[in-house]
Amino acid sequence: MTAARPDLLSALFVDARTTHRFLPETIGDALIHRIYDALRLGPTGFNAQPARYLFIRSAEAKAKLAPALSSGNRDKTLAAPLNVVIAWDSRFHEHLTTQFPSYDARGFFEKSPEWIEPTARTNATLQAAYLFLAARALGLGVGPMSGFKPELIDQAFFPDGRWRALLLANLGFAEESPITPRGPRLSFDDAARIL
Repeated sequence: MTAARPDLLSALFVDARTTHRFLPETIGDALIHRIYDALRLGPTGFNAQPARYLFIRSAEAKAKLAPALSSGNRDKTLAAPLNVVIAWDSRFHEHLTTQFPSYDARGFFEKSPEWIEPTARTNATLQAAYLFLAARALGLGVGPMSGFKPELIDQAFFPDGRWRALLLANLGFAEESPITPRGPRLSFDDAARIL
C-alpha cells in the first residue's frame, strides 16, 4: 500500500481555495490539453464521458458569455484568463459501444431515454470535479461557480440543444495573496456514517 502524499493532498484540498483573482497570464493550448488528458481518466459510470468542455479565452467569446453571468460573478469571470463551461451531451450514450463494449449500454439508454439526463448530469459533474483537480495539480487556480443562467449559455453557444450547460469555472494562475480563512465545513459526524 502506498502512503498518501501530503504535498499532493495540500495542493488539491488543504491549501486550495476558490480563486477569485488571477494573474493576467494567458493559459496556452498545451496546458488546456494537459488538463483534459488528465481529467478524462477519472472513473465514471459505464465509463461514459458525457461532459463537454467549452474553453473561453477570446474577448469575443467572453462578450457572448457576459449576459449569462450573475452580477456578482461577471467582473471576476470576464477578468479571468480562461473560463470553461462544463456541459453535458444529451447523446453521450452514442459513444458507449466503444467506451463500454462489454454491455449494450447504448441500447439501454435508447430503450430508456428517461435515464439519459440524470446519468449524463451525474457523470458530467464528476468529470467537472476531475477538471478542477487536474487544473490544481498542474498549478492553476480554479474558481468554480453556479451563478449563471444555463439557458443563456445554451442559446449563445449550444443552439442545437445537444450540449447543455452544467457548471462554469474560471481558470488561471492565482494572484499571490495570503491564504484566506476557509469557510466552515461540516464535521464527519454531521455528514457521514460508518455502518
